[in-house]
Amino acid sequence: MIPNNITKIHIEKAINEIEENGITKGRNSSTYDVIFNGKRYPPKLIISLANKYANGIELDSHLFAGGEDTHAFRLLKKEGFKIIKKTDIIDKKFQSRPNITEFIKVSNEQETGKGTKSTATQYKRNNKGKLDDLKIEISFGVGRASSIPWIAFTSFNQTVKDGIYPVFLYYKEHKTLILAYGISETNEPQHSWSHTNSKKTIKEYFKTKLSISNIKYGTSFVYKTYDIESLPSEEVLNKELKKLINEYIVLFSDKTDKGLITKEIKQKDFNLSSFINTYNESGLNYSSELITRYISSLVTKPFVLLSGLSGSGKTKLSQAFAQWIAEDKNQYCIIPVGADWTNREPLLGYVNALDNTEYILPENGALKLLIEANKEENKNKPYFLILDEMNLSHVERYFADFLSVMESKDIIKLHSSTNNKGIVPPNINWPKNLFIIGTVNIDETTYMFSPKVLDRANVIEFRVNKEDISNFLEAPKEIDFTNLDTKGASMGEHFVSIAANKTFPEIDTKVLNEKLVLFFEELKKTGAEFGYRTATEIHRLYNQLTTLDNNMPENTKIDIAIMQKLLPKLHGSRRKLCPVLETLASLCVSTGVNASKTFLNNRETIVYNNNDNILYPLSLEKITRMYKGAIDNGFASYAEA
Repeated sequence: MIPNNITKIHIEKAINEIEENGITKGRNSSTYDVIFNGKRYPPKLIISLANKYANGIELDSHLFAGGEDTHAFRLLKKEGFKIIKKTDIIDKKFQSRPNITEFIKVSNEQETGKGTKSTATQYKRNNKGKLDDLKIEISFGVGRASSIPWIAFTSFNQTVKDGIYPVFLYYKEHKTLILAYGISETNEPQHSWSHTNSKKTIKEYFKTKLSISNIKYGTSFVYKTYDIESLPSEEVLNKELKKLINEYIVLFSDKTDKGLITKEIKQKDFNLSSFINTYNESGLNYSSELITRYISSLVTKPFVLLSGLSGSGKTKLSQAFAQWIAEDKNQYCIIPVGADWTNREPLLGYVNALDNTEYILPENGALKLLIEANKEENKNKPYFLILDEMNLSHVERYFADFLSVMESKDIIKLHSSTNNKGIVPPNINWPKNLFIIGTVNIDETTYMFSPKVLDRANVIEFRVNKEDISNFLEAPKEIDFTNLDTKGASMGEHFVSIAANKTFPEIDTKVLNEKLVLFFEELKKTGAEFGYRTATEIHRLYNQLTTLDNNMPENTKIDIAIMQKLLPKLHGSRRKLCPVLETLASLCVSTGVNASKTFLNNRETIVYNNNDNILYPLSLEKITRMYKGAIDNGFASYAEA
């Protein structure tokens, strides 16, 4: 039953929330939409959220009906909101273009050397645009008689490379035009035309008609076929296209009562190379080793700090991976930390002091993300909380609850009210599928991390060298994050399981253990020695690096562990630090090499990679920079070097 106290103000607040957070998966409408400021919104979702603003709790949409002559629709109309059928929207916006007859004509003229390329270009320009929420994509092939020109209609963050879509395919050689249930042949789509079991594929159609087996786009399903010699009118073609587009829109509404349902994402094993290939296409510039370190660190301990030069891509990497592996944008949240954060309220909210039955959620979405990650239906999906400029305020002040529960596996207490009318539970767990990434810049406006924070995180330093900046300047380009969206969503469940795994095959760690003992002895001299937790996490990192890249050399894994878990706590004066750094440097090179003379006190340009005398190039390069910083400035630390 829908309460009678819901007003236009509550409904507009609900629409604003949908506009800000997007439509939750499974909450789209199948037949009707509310039109507000030129945009469309699901009616039942609006009513559910409006009740939260009127009565303090989101209304279960299963408890009331939607559709013509229902309480929900009468309420919306009474408050002045317009409701329209999805098919009505298509009918009003659908135009007689792209003109299919003209498309056939241009395709026939499009032959190599005939000078008709400009005609094809002009046709694309004339028909470029959107049809309702759909993009129009056109290809005339390469001009050969065997090419298959097409007009596709894509949407929902998809392209013809990875989606499903309505499409006209013109088989010139066989004088056949097919309107098809298009399916990508490049990547496995995350949805399916689930009602096409009884439909013929294009391959089956041509095999039956012309005894042809090898046909391009053969896995797509036939909706309608047309003989070019007797092509119907534009009006008929458009009518058929409208029907297929309406099916397409309903398919993506996540409704099961139409028999056109979205397919559960078929889960795959996590593949590191898949992400590396995708981010390269998006204009991002990271080494494969840095990516491996980042992802291995995430699955080792769900708290990673990215330190280094401002503008070197720390936040971009965090965002890129989250977008790639998440099913939708509700699984990640990027929050800029404020210099005025002095308690936990910016992340966890607070109880209203005037009404202890009301809990105020932070507007940045942090607590909402935690609540979603804790839901049973989401336990196998990864969630990412990205804290940008994390050390702009004292971390221990606003992040203390997280630091504590990270180790104790206890709960975070939010409120004690027994009659709280919001959607916030009294307490919340640290879910195993939550990953927190903090980006760190070091300057006069920021604060240093305490050993308590550094102990609980893997610290990855971002550097930009001469070669990196030179390559970028040769061809600067904008980053296109749309290429990343949901591409790795099918690997999310396995990624979470990797992070939750605590049992690894027995491997020989004798060399690792020997090195850790040697480093422990030296770090103790500066008060930067490590405890059991760090030792355990180094072993876990070592194993996860092996899991994600079985070909990684042993010394490389040890080098990464030293760089990320042992060196970050180093800081001090020249007198205190330099003797220790000299000894640590000697542990990073082969026996008989004078590290102090060859590296620490060498002012020439040094090449650290592919040097047979260097066991741990990452760590040695960092130690050398810290040593020179201490000599030049009288003081050095990991974060500032």
